[in-house]
Amino acid sequence: MRHLLRLTALALALFPATSKAEVVGKVGVDWVGNDVIVEAIPDPKVEGVTCHIAYFERSMIDRLSQGNWFEDPSNASIDCRQTGPITLGDIDRSRDGESVFRESRSIILKTIRISRIYDETNQVLIYLAHGSELTQGSAKMSLSTIPLYDTAAAQ
Repeated sequence: MRHLLRLTALALALFPATSKAEVVGKVGVDWVGNDVIVEAIPDPKVEGVTCHIAYFERSMIDRLSQGNWFEDPSNASIDCRQTGPITLGDIDRSRDGESVFRESRSIILKTIRISRIYDETNQVLIYLAHGSELTQGSAKMSLSTIPLYDTAAAQ
């Protein structure tokens, strides 16, 4: 039993809890049914901050015509805003930051991730949306910042 508890704790450490997204918009972009999806993602550890991420979702017609059934593009756009009084929870304050959200864009190899980095010197929360690909990485990214200087969260 003790071994099972250790394995569970290790799994939780490797795959930290991330926030859940809510679809708030869906815009059709062409005649084959491809869409841009807009999701709202509240930061699970920073009360009063919500990020909106937009990404491309391929239609079945597009998947059939391209021959690539199982993946969507991993690029995304992000913008984050203060949506209430900001309260910093127990956030990672290291330069590496921490994962706020991740969503698969293929069966195994590709995800969209949102990471939060706390720039303590400038009193800014930085949110980075980036693709993550197992085989070759990804340089596709988008950045949004939340200034804390006029909030109760500023220290």
